[in-house]
Amino acid sequence: MNCDFLIVGAGFAGSVLAERLNSIGKKVILIDKRDHTGGNCCDYYDSSGVLVHKYGPHYFRTNFQDVKEYLSKFTSWRKHEYRIRASINGLLYPLPINRDTLNNFFKINLRTEKEAKEFLNSKRSPIKNPKNAEEQVLAFAGREIYDAFFKNYTTKQWGIHPRELDASVTARIPIRTNTDDRYVNDLFQAMPEDGYSKVFENLLKNIEVILTADFKRVKHRIKFKTLLYTGPIDEFFDYKYGRLPYRSLRFRFETHNKEFYQDWSQINYPNDYKYTRIVEIKHATGQIIPNTTIVKEYPCEKGSPFYPIPNPDNQKIYLRYKRAAEKLNNVYFIGRLAQYRYLNMDQIVKEALDLFKTLKNKYQL
Repeated sequence: MNCDFLIVGAGFAGSVLAERLNSIGKKVILIDKRDHTGGNCCDYYDSSGVLVHKYGPHYFRTNFQDVKEYLSKFTSWRKHEYRIRASINGLLYPLPINRDTLNNFFKINLRTEKEAKEFLNSKRSPIKNPKNAEEQVLAFAGREIYDAFFKNYTTKQWGIHPRELDASVTARIPIRTNTDDRYVNDLFQAMPEDGYSKVFENLLKNIEVILTADFKRVKHRIKFKTLLYTGPIDEFFDYKYGRLPYRSLRFRFETHNKEFYQDWSQINYPNDYKYTRIVEIKHATGQIIPNTTIVKEYPCEKGSPFYPIPNPDNQKIYLRYKRAAEKLNNVYFIGRLAQYRYLNMDQIVKEALDLFKTLKNKYQL
């Protein structure tokens, strides 16, 4: 088999690049070790007829206009601003922390943003430059919020104490002084009307896709000019600098004979149970059906790599792989696993579109 571009990984990064390169007449072969396209965004209809997300919830949102316009060629959208709750001592609180959370948790009556800011200032620890995930929350919300909402959830999710994680882990979750209870405030928030798997089906209509294909087993049978790699970068280099640690997830699906199981698409459980959250994606997809399916997420050490674990020691290992990657000719690493950093879906699509432009200019395609 011959091609101009061999792309490893059929998630958003690989699929967007495959579609873009194919659109200008380049011969592309896309391979993936799984038996489906879409990467972790894969969804499907279960035996009860509910559209479920195979690898946990994927709520699409973006501020990138070019990303929205590009993906809109392959799907229509169902507008959805997702809201989640955190269960603390049997009560549900808005998350991210907002003024309603503060009022309900502390049993006070903050009426304005100014009052909320002053209250938070009275709770914050005097840490000017947070060095880790624990200090990040202490500096912005104080000890009580950290202990109730963040400490145990973060430990459960990552398998290590928040002090051993970069501040960026908890900095991703804002602390608000208004009453906005949306999880994010991106300008565009929606779900693909027919699901993510349909998006990938449309993206890859004219692409040669080989599934259940391990790169190292098939690469000698495919002649290619350029390699675009979205898998784990340490695996690519046979772990010569050591394994990069990832956090994985185990999912337990339950179907219930009722229209809805809970009032929210997602409820987090920081301090109870071994799972971190219960997701009922039907709230977000808008599917009308008399039964529902929920999924409980259990973080674990072994399994498919989901989340790079951000801390200084792991970053040092990654940088050695990054330097090795930069010495290769006509090989490009893109995506969460290849770049060993947390990326949202829209960020991955944006980087894929930008890499396509780079390739066009470099090779004068």
